[in-house]
Amino acid sequence: MLGGARSGKSGYAERLLRDSQVDYLATARRQPDDDDWEARISAHVARRPPGWHTVEPADLPAVLRAASGVPVLVDDISTWLTGELDDAGAWEGAAQPLLACRARCAELVSAVAGCRVRLVLVSAEVGLGVVPPTRAGRLFRDELGALNAELAAVCDEVVLVVAGLTVKLR
Repeated sequence: MLGGARSGKSGYAERLLRDSQVDYLATARRQPDDDDWEARISAHVARRPPGWHTVEPADLPAVLRAASGVPVLVDDISTWLTGELDDAGAWEGAAQPLLACRARCAELVSAVAGCRVRLVLVSAEVGLGVVPPTRAGRLFRDELGALNAELAAVCDEVVLVVAGLTVKLR
């Protein structure tokens, strides 16, 4: 599930699984000093069905490799990548940290390809807008675009959500 900010991608992904028990893997890292960010997370939490099991995984690829039984919804890949770029210290684009982050992305793609349960991924599509004015912004756009393409290559279906409307890409 790809889409821009507030496109409806998370809601659409949740509706796909509404009649199932779900392991909901929330990748956004908490920011207790950021009221707006915490409000966004709270809004996502509030609309999940009560039977869904929410996990904030420290190691997303490992959790996907171990998944069994119920469907899994990952929301979302872009916030996961942000955390990986943070952890690697890759925001300045130095070669070693960026290679470490890309290795983690390769682990994620491998885990997705081998996942044994129904898996729904949500990710931002940030490559349709203007070129970001900052190095970090361009790095994020480029790395997320590459990761989205690698994930799409191993997924059975790919859907773009724009203005609440869905377009099946594959």
